[in-house]
Amino acid sequence: MNICVIIPTYNNQRYLPRVLDAVLNYSMPVIVVNDGSTDATQVILAHYQSQINIVSYSPNKGKGYALSRGFDKAEELGFSHAITMDSDGQHLAEDLPLFVEAIKNNPGAMIIGSRSLKQKNMPEKNTFANRFSNFWFTVQTGIQLPDTQTGFRLYPFKQMKGMRPFTSRYEAELELLVRAAWRNIPLIPIPIQVYYPEKNARITHFRPGIDFLRISLLNTVLVFVAVFYGYPSMLFRKMGNRE
Repeated sequence: MNICVIIPTYNNQRYLPRVLDAVLNYSMPVIVVNDGSTDATQVILAHYQSQINIVSYSPNKGKGYALSRGFDKAEELGFSHAITMDSDGQHLAEDLPLFVEAIKNNPGAMIIGSRSLKQKNMPEKNTFANRFSNFWFTVQTGIQLPDTQTGFRLYPFKQMKGMRPFTSRYEAELELLVRAAWRNIPLIPIPIQVYYPEKNARITHFRPGIDFLRISLLNTVLVFVAVFYGYPSMLFRKMGNRE
């Protein structure tokens, strides 16, 4: 297996250097997708350009689009798997070996980092949103997962076969998870740590109104698609594997 780390970033100049330093300590190839940042991100990345691969564009187009560009770059460079993590300091590089070990024990799976809902300083809206998302994911796939909103994941490119999100922003990660389930890609949750700074130091680009609306609309669409495509596809693939 040839695994890289993809880090989408947008205006996270405060935490990006420490995230990059921590990841580079594990000697893993890194792809940073600069999603139209307007702060000092470009200057920061220039200091790391000999150590990482950089994809930059403008204007900001959303996390789903950034993931697509990161996947394209990873496959272009010959990587078979990619671990995605956020640039805001919430995901800890010390958990990277857990993903590597998990994929060794579960070849071909998608490894899903799972946060504790009782994590210190976790915003209450995050807890509600995660439970809301988990419920609809189960409706759409028949599978229960403890955390369907985490961005700390390992994606297997061969099993995904060029899969890219149709949606372009935060809802893209849920979309990828549902579509992976419909392809019968095993989804393996592993416990991860997460760091939430105090409220006044927290950086988030999630827009509670419009982004929650986009996620709700996606869930509505996925429920209908699940009936006519998702569940039948899972059944046919399972029957094909038995032959």
